[in-house]
Amino acid sequence: MTWSTRQVAELAGTTLKTVRHYHKLGLLDEPERSANGYKRYGVKHLVRLMGIRRLVDLGVQLADVPSVQAADGRAEQILRTLDGELARNIERQQRMRREIAAVLDDGASLGLPPEFGAAASDLPQPQQALLVAYSSILTPRAMSVIREQFAAPRDDSATEFEQLTEDATEEERDRLARLLAAEARRQQEAHPFIADLDASSRRDGAVARSVVAQALAEFSNTAQLDVLRRMHALLAAEEHDEGEERAERAVRGGRAGRDRADGEGPVGRDRADGRTKSAGRGERVGSAA
Repeated sequence: MTWSTRQVAELAGTTLKTVRHYHKLGLLDEPERSANGYKRYGVKHLVRLMGIRRLVDLGVQLADVPSVQAADGRAEQILRTLDGELARNIERQQRMRREIAAVLDDGASLGLPPEFGAAASDLPQPQQALLVAYSSILTPRAMSVIREQFAAPRDDSATEFEQLTEDATEEERDRLARLLAAEARRQQEAHPFIADLDASSRRDGAVARSVVAQALAEFSNTAQLDVLRRMHALLAAEEHDEGEERAERAVRGGRAGRDRADGEGPVGRDRADGRTKSAGRGERVGSAA
């Protein structure tokens, strides 16, 4: 019993076009032809065709089919590579399912990076857009810190900043800048690296700064930008004052160290006086003798 090309394709669960493609690639031998010129496929062709289809269904590339079927030295390597790819695909699909579940079940926003879940889903759209822009430059560690901030109960200053309108008064802007500066200091103390964009970014420093600058300009109004400028000015002034204090302490410490080394400090003078007095007593004893 023999079959036509269409019949053998149907038996193998594939198409006439696929069978012809396998012939062209040399994966499937050409069958003998009948007297009228039609191809006649036998069971060996069917078995070969189904073997190819099985490997293809497993994800084996057509170019690798001969090596796998021949069980040569590359077969195991090909299958292990394929297994690794399948494992990564499964992990990716599981992650996708978790993200979809977070949207459907927990109300997570599709407009936020997936690691945020529902933590910042109540943010206004411009603030969500800022987070998306930041996710393109910040390290996972830095994004984790930001996510923790939004997961925690939010203070009034954050809400006030989000709702700040362009007609905000000078007093409102100045007060809010001071509140935000205080919160920024607390965050910097808890996570020192977050204040350094170069340390918290996975991109080139100039690129990271351009993303931050353009994102803030695009998604913040003029009053919010003004408050941020004031906040950074306050932080810079405090950092300058702290730097001067550290330098002054270092100078005092260096001077005290030199005094101790030279014997000119209070302790040094006492010790020097002690040596002088001892020497004096020795001279007097000698004279008396």
